[in-house]
Amino acid sequence: MTTSASSRSQKDKFTFGLWTVGWQARDPFGDATRAPLDPVEAVHKLSELGAYGVTFHDDDLIPFGSDDKARDACIARFQKALAETGMKVPMVTTNLFTHPVFKDGGFTSNDRSVRRYALRKVMRNLDLAAQLGAHTYVFWGGREGAEYDGSKCVQTALDRFREGMNLLTTYCKDKGYDLRFAIEPKPNEPRGDILLPTIGHALAFIDTLEHKEMVGLNPEVGHEQMAGLNFVHGIAQALWHKKLFHIDLNGQRGIKYDQDLVFGHGDLLNAFFLVDLLESAGYEGPRHFDYKPSRTEDYEGVWASAAANMRTYRLLRERAEKFRQDPEVQAARKASGWDELAQPTLGAGEDYKALLADKSAYEDFDADRVAQRGFAFVRLNQLAVDHLLGSR
Repeated sequence: MTTSASSRSQKDKFTFGLWTVGWQARDPFGDATRAPLDPVEAVHKLSELGAYGVTFHDDDLIPFGSDDKARDACIARFQKALAETGMKVPMVTTNLFTHPVFKDGGFTSNDRSVRRYALRKVMRNLDLAAQLGAHTYVFWGGREGAEYDGSKCVQTALDRFREGMNLLTTYCKDKGYDLRFAIEPKPNEPRGDILLPTIGHALAFIDTLEHKEMVGLNPEVGHEQMAGLNFVHGIAQALWHKKLFHIDLNGQRGIKYDQDLVFGHGDLLNAFFLVDLLESAGYEGPRHFDYKPSRTEDYEGVWASAAANMRTYRLLRERAEKFRQDPEVQAARKASGWDELAQPTLGAGEDYKALLADKSAYEDFDADRVAQRGFAFVRLNQLAVDHLLGSR
């Protein structure tokens, strides 16, 4: 028996998808560089490395098209590995993107029969997620999009997307499943333009749903950064809306294809502030690593890269804790107005009439004098760099 659940850090809650360590490193320009990985082996090896849990798409565990007997056998082997290791399954998702039938999407395909098939495929996997004790179900609409603006009416596609989500949330409520849904935004790849491309788009969509309290977000580092957006800001807004149900951690360097690097192997300073935000905000969900081991690696390198994700997060958490405790950082934050921002702009009981009557707010306000104030943000950021590099 490998690492037990009781000895595995509940604080870390590090999880990996079967599709991450099991990626065979096939890309549009090259064949696979690694042999297939047995999901049972993945469970045991990740447990040995100290992971808390494992996640999967249905097709990661059960080959597409399997009959009921073969499906049950795959599930039984997987459950046995979970029992032997104490590993959890906090999240499950459905593959609606690999098989050619989904080439125009699952929930938003122009072919109605494909949409109906996609819903049935998800419903079957929702049953499995509940059976395995998952609490989050992720929806990544990688094929829900288009390459040509004239190929479909986007408003109508969003109607179909909403119709599907409403049906599935109702299904879970009627079944009594303890599952929350998490939409995973991405701007492009594999489709030219994917529906719900960013955190903001997804939040607006969620607000239109019938059971919107059940639906939140699963943002991914690389996906927001592919759109040139600040991931820390996006996560802060997701937390502000109380919609951060799950998170995918990896590394990305700029606006390009989805690199899926080891966490921290992209924008390291942004990763530092992300960890600082997650830990200080009290995020209690899994720290899920959705990365791809480099095509250059053999399986020894795969497991080294899996360990690297966890080590990087722990190092950043340690640095972030010291950063917040540093008296000089606290003084710099005070000088920058960090604490002042927490003070409401209006006084207790003050309304717009009182604000209009306050001459110090406008008539007597010396804009030229106040404009001379420096906020010392560079100093504060350098202190973060100092802590990140271990010089403080």
